[in-house]
Amino acid sequence: MAEKAKYKTKQSEEILNFLRTTDSKHFTAADVCRYFKDNSIPVGTTTVYRKLEQLVSEGKVKKYLIDETSCACFEYIGDSPESDYPNCYHLKCEECGRLIHLECDEITEFERHITKHHGFKINPMRTTFYGICNDCLAKVG
Repeated sequence: MAEKAKYKTKQSEEILNFLRTTDSKHFTAADVCRYFKDNSIPVGTTTVYRKLEQLVSEGKVKKYLIDETSCACFEYIGDSPESDYPNCYHLKCEECGRLIHLECDEITEFERHITKHHGFKINPMRTTFYGICNDCLAKVG
């Protein structure tokens, strides 16, 4: 079967321009759609989903499925080599649902400890720590 022809559209370029501004932060497809709606940029929801999936298959966007109740989160990595993103742990706020990318030397040491002393290799792409983010903690007082 022939590979689909790749062509650039104005909407496709708008999506890429937005993703380049995300600075390795996580976002959902709804976040992308909301950005375009708030800025009166005509990009359809279907186009956003289709483009994100295309970029995932090209390796320019990472897709994270945290749990059965949360929507997929994405992270734009562009042309960065996969080795720039060896571990991807997450923190998920149980109050607001925010997903935070965790890069921390201590968690890497914890991962090594678990492997060496407990004979278990953690899958960082599927590991999420649940709790309450600073913003939500501040609201509580």
